[in-house]
Amino acid sequence: MITVAVVDDDRMLLDGLRAWLDGTPGVTLAATACTVDGLLGNAAAAPYDVVLLDLVLADGSRPPENIRRLRAAGPRVLVISTVADRRRIVAAVSAGADGYLTKDHDLPALVRAVREVAGGGTAHSAELAFAWAHDDGAERPRLSPKEREVLLEYASGLTLKATARRAGISPHTAKYYLDRVKEKYQEAGRPAYTKTDLAARVREDGWAED
Repeated sequence: MITVAVVDDDRMLLDGLRAWLDGTPGVTLAATACTVDGLLGNAAAAPYDVVLLDLVLADGSRPPENIRRLRAAGPRVLVISTVADRRRIVAAVSAGADGYLTKDHDLPALVRAVREVAGGGTAHSAELAFAWAHDDGAERPRLSPKEREVLLEYASGLTLKATARRAGISPHTAKYYLDRVKEKYQEAGRPAYTKTDLAARVREDGWAED
């Protein structure tokens, strides 16, 4: 059973979520609050698997800080919002959000996203993919098409030789591209020393989803 909490100051939406999720197999709505303080003030906050967090709350709290506080308390965070601004989406994911959905999605899409996030994945959406694809922030390194190709192949689990074969280049050249990718991530303040690190950067930046 996936235990969900909601932080949103829209009472109509909270009532709607209670009705929509009632009886949904494998998902239970355990708590609602109008602020992050209100949720975290509950001693039972940590056991929640996923928190659905409205991006902009009436208390004036900052979205990235809300996300970081919730993640530090234990739950994973799925942001839900009427806002589809790509910079806010990227900022939310950078702060630790595990997905981003606009509120015009239907219940099945929300439930799929909750299950994906609860399982340790990222809830992808058209809004999130667009934001990733057009992110020009300094934390996302600018990769050439070949650098990106080699990164994706290698991070998917292929050996260096297999990556080179797929890309139509020599292993020496493939290693050169990977070294360049690692340098660019290092310059962006996001070290990627191992294959596991590179796979994590691919997931964080949505390269495989673009």
